[in-house]
Amino acid sequence: MFLCSRFVNACDHGVLVFRITMKAIFFNDRFIFSLIALNTAIIFISGYHFTGVDRFVLLLADNVITGLFVVELLVKIKHQGFTGYLKSNWNRLDFVLVLVSLPSLVTFVFDVTILDVSFLLVFRVMRVFKAFRFIKFIPNINELIAGLQRALKASVFVLIGFVSYILIIGLLSFYIFRSSGTDYFSTPLISLYSIFKIFTVEGWFEIPEQLIEYGTSAKAFFTYLYFIIVVLTGGILGLSLVNSIFVDAMVSDNNQELEIKIDQLNETVNKLLTKIESGHETRENP
Repeated sequence: MFLCSRFVNACDHGVLVFRITMKAIFFNDRFIFSLIALNTAIIFISGYHFTGVDRFVLLLADNVITGLFVVELLVKIKHQGFTGYLKSNWNRLDFVLVLVSLPSLVTFVFDVTILDVSFLLVFRVMRVFKAFRFIKFIPNINELIAGLQRALKASVFVLIGFVSYILIIGLLSFYIFRSSGTDYFSTPLISLYSIFKIFTVEGWFEIPEQLIEYGTSAKAFFTYLYFIIVVLTGGILGLSLVNSIFVDAMVSDNNQELEIKIDQLNETVNKLLTKIESGHETRENP
C-alpha cells in the first residue's frame, strides 16, 4: 500500500509538473513568436520546387509546427476555458487559423489515399495568415488598432465619395478614349484601373502620350487638359483630402488627451494666479 501510494503521488506530481511545463511553454510569447517566424519561413521556402527527401522534410516540418499550434490551442483552452479563451480577438484568430489547417494535417498524418482529398490541401494556404499573429507583438498595438478603427469610421464617407469619383472618371474616360487604339481604356474595368493609376500619380504622363501619338494638335490640347484636371482633382486634391482626414482621425485621440492636459494646466495656472492676486489684496488691505 505504501508503494502504491508513493507511485500515485509520483504520478500526480509528474502530471502537475507536465501541466506547468506545458503552460510555461505555450504561454511564452517568445516561443510562439519563434514558431510563427519558422512556419512563415517554411511556407516561403515551400513555394519553390522541391522533390524527394527535401520536399518531405519541409512538409514534415510544416505539419509538426501546425501540430504544435494545435497543442497550444488545447493548452490555452484547458487553462482558460473555452469561453475565456474566445474572449480575446487574437485567440479567435488563432482558433480559425488552426481549424482551417487541420485537413492538410490529417491527410499528412493518416496518409489518406482511399478518398481523393487533395482539394483539402488548399487550406494549407491559410497557414500563411498565421504571420498576422506577429501584429500582437507590436508595442501599443491595441491603441494603434483603435486609432485605425476610428479613422475608418471617420473617413468612410470620404472613401465612398472618392471611389465614386474614380468610377465616374473611369467610365467617362472609357467612352471618350475607347476608340483611341490603346489598351488603357479598352474595357470599363481596364479604364478604371488606368484612372486609379493616374490618381496614384503612376503613368500620368505615359497614358496621355500614347493617346495623342497619332492625333491632331487640337486633340493633343484637349487630352492634356483633360488629364491635367484628372490629376489635380483626383491624384493631388482627392488623395490629399482622404489622407488628411484619415491621419487626423487616427491621431485625434492623442489630440484629445493633449487638449485635456492643456485645459488642466490652464485651470491650475488660473487657480495660482487667483491665489496670488488674493494674497496681494490681503497685504494691501490689512
